[in-house]
Amino acid sequence: MARKESAKSNVPKIKTKRFAQIRQVYTAARGVDPMIGWWMALASLGTLVVMVGIGVLVDYWVYFLILGLPTATLAASTVLSVRAKRAAYKSIEGQPGAAGAALSSLRKGWFFEQQPVAAEAGRSGDMSSAAMVFRATGRPGVILVVEGPEARATKLGESERKKVSRVAGPNVPVTVIRVGEGGGEDEVSVRKIAGKLQRMKPVLTKEEVAAVNKRLKALGGLRPPLPAGVDPNRVRMDRKAMRGR
Repeated sequence: MARKESAKSNVPKIKTKRFAQIRQVYTAARGVDPMIGWWMALASLGTLVVMVGIGVLVDYWVYFLILGLPTATLAASTVLSVRAKRAAYKSIEGQPGAAGAALSSLRKGWFFEQQPVAAEAGRSGDMSSAAMVFRATGRPGVILVVEGPEARATKLGESERKKVSRVAGPNVPVTVIRVGEGGGEDEVSVRKIAGKLQRMKPVLTKEEVAAVNKRLKALGGLRPPLPAGVDPNRVRMDRKAMRGR
């Protein structure tokens, strides 16, 4: 009896926490996408109108009205999830460390570093001129995601690729991907990085991935100093927004 009462008493707490998370996601997304509330309302109302319309046609409008309420809520939740995810990416686009933050949305089976494994400052030491390399290891092999000015980012990525190849072994693919929002042929938008990695063809087994990641840890952390004012740890992807709940 005590266990049942305890379980029942936990239900309101769980619901309260869930609503608090939804409110947090909505508030964060609205800061980037002020129209999100209107889109949610439109999706909800539109779904309800369609359901009631179908009910009127088949002469079961009351039944379809009742069915339409949870369906309308689901539609609003879907809009929140999609637009919150878009807003989360938009909030980090163009910021130093955005590539590392985007890697946090990778699914299970990946090892990744949110801190750069290599970095090179420009002459001015300005944040916008920093070239960085972030590393992710999964079944497709080792992926080096580079960001920053094209020439220096490409050079730094190639240098890190050679270093990783020596440690990872000859049978482990090492791929370099450059992040950019300029629309270049060899650029990948930060919002598409995780999807691109997850669609890559698997080559390694799970055991091999773990072994490769362990070997890469021997490379240590960032050696070159970051430029003044650059702190990739401050760039954070809202993971709740990515999930939409």
